[in-house]
Amino acid sequence: MTNKLKPESLCVQAGWQPKKGEPRVLPIYQSTTFKYETSEQMAKLFDLEESGYFYTRLQNPTNDAVAAKIAALEGGVAAMLTSSGQAANFFAFFNICEAGDHIVSASSIYGGTYNLLAVTLKKLGIECTFIDQDASEEEIGKAFRPNTKLLFGETIANPGIMVLDIEKFARIAHKHGVPLVVDNTFATPINCRPFEWGADIVTHSTTKYMDGHATTVGGCIVDSGNFDWEAHADKYPGLCQPDPSYHGLTYSKAFGKMAFITKATSQLMRDLGSTQSPQNAFLLNLGLETLHLRMPQHCKNALAVATWLKNCDKVAWVHYPELPGDKYYDLAKKYLPNGSCGVLSFGLKGGRDIAIRFMDNLQLAAIVTHVADARTCVLHPASHTHRQLTDEQLIEAGVAPDLIRFSVGIENADDIIADIEQALNK
Repeated sequence: MTNKLKPESLCVQAGWQPKKGEPRVLPIYQSTTFKYETSEQMAKLFDLEESGYFYTRLQNPTNDAVAAKIAALEGGVAAMLTSSGQAANFFAFFNICEAGDHIVSASSIYGGTYNLLAVTLKKLGIECTFIDQDASEEEIGKAFRPNTKLLFGETIANPGIMVLDIEKFARIAHKHGVPLVVDNTFATPINCRPFEWGADIVTHSTTKYMDGHATTVGGCIVDSGNFDWEAHADKYPGLCQPDPSYHGLTYSKAFGKMAFITKATSQLMRDLGSTQSPQNAFLLNLGLETLHLRMPQHCKNALAVATWLKNCDKVAWVHYPELPGDKYYDLAKKYLPNGSCGVLSFGLKGGRDIAIRFMDNLQLAAIVTHVADARTCVLHPASHTHRQLTDEQLIEAGVAPDLIRFSVGIENADDIIADIEQALNK
């Protein structure tokens, strides 16, 4: 029944379907392990001949219910929870890449993901070419090589708040026989479902709006089931050739549309172990139940704040895709017609030093290394999350040195604006 429900109902109903006499609320299966009657029953689980639970590092009923809810919200066939958004992106990349492979990515992405692609994956022998997401299809196409395995971008870039042209990126990826992986953290499936625009795999930092209360770090990978691995079997041997660690089982043949998530779970989670705890998955589920109520309020407040900032003579510039005249206004209207997110970026006249003084004077908005939760918070990426980047790299990543990332919460918009005003006046 749940696949016919609208997103608001899926937030509340999907994932956990209790049977007679079972708890109405998703239980926390706080157990590392699960009991079986015979050795043969357990053996079938280890051979992937049957599905079931034997160790929480691989799968847990609480986690699976929450993953199923997120898959339903995104319109995917399967999902897997991870310990963080960073782990979700790493697993999504590493599930189809190995030493000697290549990735093409938008340069305007979260600093942690940029580092993962530019530095850490390079140590594992996987190279990345960063491109301007607003460049032409022809220009972006030049970055592809015979060993390119995926194209990556963020629906709404963190912290530059650029909107990705998902259809364009999907066309480019599929022309080169690779999947499009999209990080949909800021938009959430309430405001955008990238699969409907041609994306193949979606990732999330569930730490942000999905949890929504800054209580639990987590991530999720969702597969659309639409990318035909077998059609590009030579390019994806990990999915299309026998896995010696599972008696020669071939994921694409054995699991069809479930191949990507099954491999990520049974191989990467088995060996790397970045699992989400059942307690965190339980708290994440509570957040998801109100996601459809919170996102419109975040967007309404953010537009009010962005409009006020645009009219303030102390402000040099404002980026928020719902503002008429914004560079990404038209793309936002196409991909995010119901609202974008609660995060905006702006710069103050006077540059970096003034930005820091302004932030120190805020009272309601807190300076935290976080974004996208119920409380208004603020960050200066050049000083904090992106401080390892040079000014040149900052600009390439779409992060001006004076950029203030302002995450608008669900408080009263007038109170948020009053706090900004008093801080500017000081």
